[in-house]
Amino acid sequence: MPEYRLLINGAEHRVEAEPSETLLSVLRDRLNFTGTKYGCGEGECGACTVLIEGEPIKSCQRRMAAVAGKKIVTIEGLAESGRLHPVQQAFLDQEAMQCAYCTPGMIMAAVGLLKRNPHPSEAEIVRGMSGNMCRCGTYPRIVAAVQQAAKGGHNG
Repeated sequence: MPEYRLLINGAEHRVEAEPSETLLSVLRDRLNFTGTKYGCGEGECGACTVLIEGEPIKSCQRRMAAVAGKKIVTIEGLAESGRLHPVQQAFLDQEAMQCAYCTPGMIMAAVGLLKRNPHPSEAEIVRGMSGNMCRCGTYPRIVAAVQQAAKGGHNG
């Protein structure tokens, strides 16, 4: 089994895995980054979204051979110096969750969206978040949270 070097949340991790194994399974099962959720396993729900080189990517669809050496950020890596990332804070402020299972993926998708477009319109937020599903239906509060984070201007 080959060994892969992963750069996760600013730290290097070395892990043995099959090239076809998904990043999601390695994050959760081998490295204990359980904030990244398993949802559908088909890249449709977005619960497993992480940032790879700054882009929101569904980790259930990325194989180990494709992510070795790339910068990966999980939900656990967003807060800095004990302070929540502005998107995390906005999700709390707007109560943009009920069961919260989708929330880590939603937050990661929102961070990626705001990196690409720091001041999105409501329609751009809806379009940008369309790859993430919330079974509880908190979409209006999710949009409000992304709008709040965008107004704060701290989208890095």
